[in-house]
Amino acid sequence: MDDLYDEFGNYIGEAESDDDVQSTGDAADAYVLDDEASEDGVQNDQQLMEVDEGPSNAVILHEDKQYYPSASDVYGADVEVLVEEEDTQSLAQPIIAPVVKKKFTVQEADLPPVHFKRDFLTDLMNFPDQIRNIAIAGHLHHGKTAFMDMLVLETHDIQDKLDKKRGRKREEQLRYTDVHVLERERGLSIKAAPMSLVLQSTAQKSHLFNILDTPGHVNFADEVAASLRLVDGVVLVVDVVEGVQVNTEHIIKHAVLEDLPLTLVVNKMDRLMLELKLPPKDAYFKIKHVIEQVNTVIENTIPGRGEKRRISPEKGNVTFACTSMQWCFTLQSFAKMYTDFYPGANKKSGFGQPNKTIDALKFAQRLWGDIYFNPGSRKFTRKPQEEDSQRSFVHWVLEPIYKLYSHTLSESPEDLEDTLATLGIHLKPSQYKTDAKELMRLVCQQYFGPPSGFVDMVTQHVPSPEDGAKRLLERYYTGPLDTKTAESMQKCDQDGPLVIHVTKLFNSEDAKTFHCLGRVMSGIAKSPQSVRVLGEGYTIEDEEDMVVATVTDTWIAESRYNIPTSGVPAGNWVLLGGVDNSIVKTATIVAPKLPDNEDAYIFRPIRHFFESVFKVAVEPINPSELPKMLDGLRKINKSYPLITTKVEESGEHVVLGTGELYMDCVLHDLRRLYADMEIKVSDPVTRFCETVVEMSAIKCYALTPNKKNKLTMIAEPLDPGIAEDIESGKVSIKDPVRVVGKFFEENYGYDLLASRNIWAFGPDDMGANILQNDTLPSDVDTKTLRSVRDTLRQGFSWATREGPLCEEPIRNTKFRITDVDLAPEPIFRGGGQIIPTSRRACYSSFLMASPRLMEPMYSCNITGPADAVSSLYTVLARRRGHVLQEDPIAGTPLYSVKGLIPVIDSFGFESDLRIHTQGQASVSLVFDKWSIVPGDPLDKDIQLRKLEPASAQALARDFVLKTRRRKGLAEDVTISKFLEPELFRGLKESGVLDG
Repeated sequence: MDDLYDEFGNYIGEAESDDDVQSTGDAADAYVLDDEASEDGVQNDQQLMEVDEGPSNAVILHEDKQYYPSASDVYGADVEVLVEEEDTQSLAQPIIAPVVKKKFTVQEADLPPVHFKRDFLTDLMNFPDQIRNIAIAGHLHHGKTAFMDMLVLETHDIQDKLDKKRGRKREEQLRYTDVHVLERERGLSIKAAPMSLVLQSTAQKSHLFNILDTPGHVNFADEVAASLRLVDGVVLVVDVVEGVQVNTEHIIKHAVLEDLPLTLVVNKMDRLMLELKLPPKDAYFKIKHVIEQVNTVIENTIPGRGEKRRISPEKGNVTFACTSMQWCFTLQSFAKMYTDFYPGANKKSGFGQPNKTIDALKFAQRLWGDIYFNPGSRKFTRKPQEEDSQRSFVHWVLEPIYKLYSHTLSESPEDLEDTLATLGIHLKPSQYKTDAKELMRLVCQQYFGPPSGFVDMVTQHVPSPEDGAKRLLERYYTGPLDTKTAESMQKCDQDGPLVIHVTKLFNSEDAKTFHCLGRVMSGIAKSPQSVRVLGEGYTIEDEEDMVVATVTDTWIAESRYNIPTSGVPAGNWVLLGGVDNSIVKTATIVAPKLPDNEDAYIFRPIRHFFESVFKVAVEPINPSELPKMLDGLRKINKSYPLITTKVEESGEHVVLGTGELYMDCVLHDLRRLYADMEIKVSDPVTRFCETVVEMSAIKCYALTPNKKNKLTMIAEPLDPGIAEDIESGKVSIKDPVRVVGKFFEENYGYDLLASRNIWAFGPDDMGANILQNDTLPSDVDTKTLRSVRDTLRQGFSWATREGPLCEEPIRNTKFRITDVDLAPEPIFRGGGQIIPTSRRACYSSFLMASPRLMEPMYSCNITGPADAVSSLYTVLARRRGHVLQEDPIAGTPLYSVKGLIPVIDSFGFESDLRIHTQGQASVSLVFDKWSIVPGDPLDKDIQLRKLEPASAQALARDFVLKTRRRKGLAEDVTISKFLEPELFRGLKESGVLDG
């Protein structure tokens, strides 16, 4: 029988009869399992009794035949079987890979111990008058995250954990709100981080502080803008040595224009003593100068109205701090330290009534400004009356701090113990042997006590959520304020309908999903709960950008850990899970049904300080991973507020950001967190804009494809300032016609007819171009014109979004419709006819008005010593940049230099400058304005040589041709493509256009 089958299992033996072939044919093509063969006799008998239907005549395909048992048949269905081919897998890669749980953020394993009960925190949420929502903002390395650490150490019981660590590991334990991988590596904040803490005032009253620690690098100012939407006040942190820097200036302007109350923390006070070694009298002037710098920026932002918003220590809205030593105080809290230290003051003390406690508030008012203390008479006067008279701030505040530092750092442990005992400070013997920094921190901790002065300042100068809700609604809510929903939002009503304003998305620990941080405006955010998620594009007329979702989780956000909770009432921040799918940047979450079936309205999208102009193209190294990269880009879009991703017509995927560090972080997250793949990144380039510098040489007309309609337009540059006013929101096309007309009439001298006939801003409602109807009612049928108004607008919007030079947005241009000849039948003037014709009319009038290319400019701010300034001039000159201003920073050996540099020439500028200055200079590059590139982009006489830099007047031509090439467009711009053939021929014959 062994000879009946070949080595591949095919039947080759001869059967004795046809019946045998039929009966054994199936057996030859199949195997029999052991358990089937070894069945008991009863079953065999039953099979014998059954009628045999005979062999099946079905044809069995070769690939369906199964000659041998499969692995699952042999080992069972519940055993995982891996078949590994030889040499297809590297030795470094295991056959069975271990289960890897990805973790991209620093997280606490359990809820850390705190000095208050968490139940107390959740109870405080029900009392909006005891809640404060604030953002800590300021320039890079001015101590925001360190200040946050001070508040965390005050509320969290993690000091023992810290004491066990030394050196770098101890430093890493701190920076509590820096949880992203890159934040730990680079030592700077990249994301805004929320914390909810219970802090006590000097009167021992507890308040719930919802705090956002924001990044200080100018590239991440978008995080600051997103954070300021959720808060009722800003705590501005300024380094006392460096003073007001570029990012500080932007934050002050933004906060003042958004009508947010400002409070100031003058940080790193110890640098005045230990680094600059200033005597107390000079230190006072340095501190005063920094405070006045802030007030000057406020006054310049709102000229004539800055006095009301002025910050000053005697008003109680300035805190003095040293975050490295973990102390802070206000004049009021420092005065209270005196009143606690000297509980009874006699007549000689100079404080008025005998045997009564010092009035801390009155004392604090005398501790700042040109008020002198005369030690002989022990009186305060406006002018010094004795030889050793000093300003009260120097005598009562600075000198004691200077003495405390000098004694602690210079005395032996035995003498120091006696000195500190006079101040009521007692340390353990082992603590006197610690290093100077740790000893100083322990002494300061006992001397200054908890940061209750800071709590007092915030509670007095920042409104509660209930008081701050009105400002939020008036400025950002798109709906009417007289509805029940709006009223419940103004009252922070927990029993009202649910409304949450979401402005920030945080990725989960494994970076697969996002949690949404929002402010509960009304009602209670609970889980599970069905809600409507309204996106930025939602309107009552167009409900497309709306999704119904279910809130799966509600947490109180604490950066390194989240506290799960059953519900978060109005006035607080909440971290939501399960609703992130449809949210891109910001969203408004509302209940499925509002009272009285009211319409749902959204909160306006965030207006950022500046634009994304830094551009790279990305593509996957392995083309099959394109869907993976697209998913990563979608997640990047959610994670960074100001990032823009788009696909060019050539098919390249473009990512737009604010600067080099920003883009570096974005690409790191794309490669590691969200897509987990390798990508190719192009050389960085920049966005351009297109504009005109003259009025169109002729009236340009365009005919519709059916030749029944004719549009005539003229393009001309806008008056200076209009583009900025439109973009800053000073005038909106959605305002009533009279309001828009009045704005242009009063500010730019438009006549009544022209100002009332402004039809659109483009490409969107805040675009820096204008479409104006300049036709006369006597020449055009107004009713027919009104019927095509929307389609004309759409064509204008399309044209201004992609200009004719190199498909970059048009800017600073006004298009005037001078004549319209329309077909009487509506069917001949539909959107398909009018929209492309309107676009073509815009293009032809644009090209006949001396078109120019615009490039973005960075404002370049450098801080460094005097010898680094000369290097700056050299480096800037090589990159088409120039210096605008050079000033010494008062009281320091540093200089502050401001300049301008084109974005396209700024790549690698920071590294270049650091090499030239041996790392002494720090640079901040921030988008400043759009500037016209020298040269005519349509001048065909310019010869561009390969691998040679273009001359100054050939730059525009060079940029246009290279951009068109990169986008896969035709080599050159052809005016004939947009002009009507008869018009083009006439212009050529008359000599207006070259052949």
